[in-house]
Amino acid sequence: MMSRKIHSILVIAAVFGILVSGSLAEAKIFDVRSYGAAGDGKVLDTQAIQAAIDKCMQAGGGIVCLSGGRFLSGTIYLKSNVALRIEAGAVLLGSKNLKDYPVTIAELRSYTDNYTEKSLIYAEKVENITLTGRGAIDGQGKFFKGPYKVRPYMIRLIECKNVTVEDLTLQNSAMWGLHCLACENVTINGIGIHSKVNHNNDGIDIDGCDKVRISNCEINSGDDAIVLKSTLDRVCRNITVTNCVLSTNCNAFKCGTESNGGFQNITFSNSVIYDTGRAGITLQLVDGGVFDRVIVSNINMINVTSGIFIRLGNRARPYQAQGKGGSAGTFTAPEGVKRPGMGTMSNIIISNVQAVGVSKTGCSITGLPDHPVENVTLENIRIRYEGGGSCENAKREIPEHPEKYPSCGMFGALPAYGFFVRHAENVRFQHIDLAFEQDDHRPALVC
Repeated sequence: MMSRKIHSILVIAAVFGILVSGSLAEAKIFDVRSYGAAGDGKVLDTQAIQAAIDKCMQAGGGIVCLSGGRFLSGTIYLKSNVALRIEAGAVLLGSKNLKDYPVTIAELRSYTDNYTEKSLIYAEKVENITLTGRGAIDGQGKFFKGPYKVRPYMIRLIECKNVTVEDLTLQNSAMWGLHCLACENVTINGIGIHSKVNHNNDGIDIDGCDKVRISNCEINSGDDAIVLKSTLDRVCRNITVTNCVLSTNCNAFKCGTESNGGFQNITFSNSVIYDTGRAGITLQLVDGGVFDRVIVSNINMINVTSGIFIRLGNRARPYQAQGKGGSAGTFTAPEGVKRPGMGTMSNIIISNVQAVGVSKTGCSITGLPDHPVENVTLENIRIRYEGGGSCENAKREIPEHPEKYPSCGMFGALPAYGFFVRHAENVRFQHIDLAFEQDDHRPALVC
């Protein structure tokens, strides 16, 4: 027989649970249809969605819900303590009309000023925000033609704290998919990104952020799948990426190209990479900054141009510069702005990596004269290359290219079919298994 004390506790808990759930149901859910949204994919619902967000914020926070429809929208602005939930079967549909995306200039200056002034979802200096649900955000990116600033980002979050993005599908962005700039305490979990309809279709860009966790994501992108950047003078640090499946026309996991603030305390682990147009793993520093303590482990790759590309260069582009032609193009520094000094790159561990279907380009670890890459350990690495390298390839003199845009193909076919290492100190290879499918006249390793 249940004691009176235990019975009383259970009754109190049950009543309390009803009160809590009732409060959430009555006061914390803001359905955008109640604010005039049509959800038919034809009527512009921007004002209705924004009204629901604003009302939710004014009420102290809660959930703004999109369900059972296709909600056509221009730019919407997230506010503190608001969760935007897109239910299964619902779609937030980006407008095809550029006029529906007002110019929004961030207070924080970075090199991305050259890239965008428009976004479908935007937040700046807010906290405790969530994007969630089993629904989709579709940017309809193929309808935007032209240079950067006429192609809206899908999601852009700047100087935000306590951010969660989970379970959503992001598709068909006109530009980058999810850009977090100088944000703190970010969780990205279980999202899918499918975006190959335009140029610069990066999946996730983590830019000068602190304390970021990315996990369980599936990305198929036209540009870099997951890329860490530092397009301003803030270090991108304390980042972990794990349990992801990545495919891209460019790099699967990348640190750089923008690197003004540098990268510190980074891990990338337990992931699969396939059908990738450039390198599966790219670690690079070319705009000053400090690259320190990066670990990559437990990675499987198939059909990539290069398995591992590590580069310390000296493009030395200031983040205040005006760009022409994007990351690979020319730039002009404002009067009085100095180019950043030479960066440093050290303490890299890459272990437990398997790759098959790797092109004959080869892998490389390269610094510059008097500026070596330092303390690199590669352990338990097995790579199968397509081979086909010639004796002429083996004799090639490789130029330094200190200012050239860094990419795994920047040197052409390398003198080694496996690893080409130059201007590097304390590099350790342990338990390395390299082979090729077609005859290759280059050695496995050239230092």
